[in-house]
Amino acid sequence: MKRLLVATAALEGGTGVALLIAPSLVASLLLGTGLASPEGMMVARVGGAALLAIAASCWLDRNRNPAPPVPGVVVGALVYNAIVAGLLLYAATAANMIGMLTWPAIILHVGMFVWCAGSLRGRE
Repeated sequence: MKRLLVATAALEGGTGVALLIAPSLVASLLLGTGLASPEGMMVARVGGAALLAIAASCWLDRNRNPAPPVPGVVVGALVYNAIVAGLLLYAATAANMIGMLTWPAIILHVGMFVWCAGSLRGRE
């Protein structure tokens, strides 16, 4: 489970920093178009802050004693990855928002979802 938490911290932390620094570039890479309004930029930056919070939680929890049967941070990462994969899949297929990183991001989030589920299942 430690490797999962370290990988999640690195991936989401990097994405969070990118959203804080260059939200329009991240949107363009993921969705094929940048952000045109200051409101969109602000919402993207808030999302970046949330990703940094996820990264911090995963990083701090990576060495925790695995005594509880279901670590909350892994359940949170599982839910997050499922929703993000679904949202990006919707964006690509129904809304025709496709950027250079849309499909790689979908695959990555599905893979992280599977890793989280497998990690939780192995704790039964």
